[in-house]
Amino acid sequence: MPKSKTTAPRETKAAILRKLLSRKAGADLAALQSVTGWQPHSVRAALSGLRKAGYTIDRTDPAKPGGTATYRITGRAEGAR
Repeated sequence: MPKSKTTAPRETKAAILRKLLSRKAGADLAALQSVTGWQPHSVRAALSGLRKAGYTIDRTDPAKPGGTATYRITGRAEGAR
């Protein structure tokens, strides 16, 4: 009988976004773009999708002029994955 190779399930880009946004520091748009390979409008659409799924996402304005805003998941509704 041939040995079967089991591979770990692939982590989805949505799961990667949730992981980055769940960090205490959160993530900015550029970081989310680079990890997913998506364009800015696609990242923002994914953020909207997370909000519709019941996640609370806070946007923190840049600390310095010319800086970037940071996004962070601060809560989730019952049953949100």
